[in-house]
Amino acid sequence: MATIKDIAKAAGVSLATVSRVINDGPKVGDATRERIKKIMEEMGYRPNANARALVTRRSASLGVVLAELQDPFFATLAHGIERVTRAKNVQILMSSGSIERATELKAIETLLEHRCEAMVVHSKALDDELLIEFARQVPGFVLINRYIPEIGNRCVWLDNVIGGRTMARYIVGQGHRKVAVISSKYQIEDPRDRIHGIRDELNDSGISLPDSHIEFSTPDQEGGEMATQNLLAKGKDFSAILAYNDAMASGAMTVLQDHNIDVPNAVSVIGYDDVLLAKYCRPKLTTLRYPIEVMAMRAAELALRYAAGEKPEADITFKYAPTIVKRESVISMDPNAA
Repeated sequence: MATIKDIAKAAGVSLATVSRVINDGPKVGDATRERIKKIMEEMGYRPNANARALVTRRSASLGVVLAELQDPFFATLAHGIERVTRAKNVQILMSSGSIERATELKAIETLLEHRCEAMVVHSKALDDELLIEFARQVPGFVLINRYIPEIGNRCVWLDNVIGGRTMARYIVGQGHRKVAVISSKYQIEDPRDRIHGIRDELNDSGISLPDSHIEFSTPDQEGGEMATQNLLAKGKDFSAILAYNDAMASGAMTVLQDHNIDVPNAVSVIGYDDVLLAKYCRPKLTTLRYPIEVMAMRAAELALRYAAGEKPEADITFKYAPTIVKRESVISMDPNAA
C-alpha cells in the first residue's frame, strides 16, 4: 500500500506539501494540488483517519450515541445519520447508552477520547446541566429526541405532547369514548409528555382517563402483551388502546386476538413511530409517523456544520410533530366520522 513518502517521491514534492493536500491546507497551488491528488488516486493511496486526527486534532468521524441498537426505531435513526455521513465521506463511531446514566456518560466520554468534534447524542438519563456542559466543550454536539432550552439550537426534537393530542384527537374523532393507554415504564419525558397530551385532548372532549386505564411496561412487544393482559385482568371497559409505540401496539393486538377479541371491530389499536413493523401487523397498524430518519439527517448535518466552525443561531429551533398514518387497526364507531 502506498505511503505519504511514496506520494511525495512520485510527485517530486516535500512530505509537508503532500500533507497540506491531504488535509486541505493552504500554500499549495491548484496545479500542484491536482497533480498530487491524481498521483494519490493512481497509486491507490488512502489517508489514515487516525493519523489525520493527530495532525489536525480533529477526528474525521461523527460520534453517535443511541439508546439501543436492535430496536427498529433506532435502526431507522442510525440509517438517517449514515445517509449523511456516507455522502460526506465521514466515518461513524456508534455506541449504546441503554437509557442508563453511567452507560450514556461512558459512551460520550469514549467519543471524546477519539477526538470526535461532531456528535449526535440520544440521551435520556443524563441531567440537563451535564449535557449543557458537553455542548460547551464539543463544537458539534447535537441532541436528538430531547429539548433543553439553554441549548435549543443544538436540539432536534419531537413534540410528544402534540403527539399525544394527535392520537387522542383521531380516536375521539372516530367515535371512541372509552380509552386505555399502554406506555413505557421508563421515567423519562417521552411517555410523560404523550400521556399529558392524551389527557389534555380527552379532557377537552369531556372524556376522563383514569389512572386505572393506564398500564406501564417495557416499550417492546413483550411489554405490550403484559400491559394489555393487565388491562384485561382488571376487567376494564375500553374500545381503543393508545400504545406508546408500534412494538407495544403489536404486542397488544396479539393478546387481544389470543383472547378472541377482534381488532379492530371489538377494540381499536393505535401505535406510535410508524416503523416497518406497522405495515406487517395484521391488521395493518394505524399509527403516528415519527419522522426520525429526517430528524436524524438534520441532526447529523448540524453536528458536522457546527464542528466545522459554523456558529449555532441563537433563536433557531428544530421541532418536529408526528402525523397520523391511517391503516386498518382502528374502526370508526361514528358513521359521520371522517
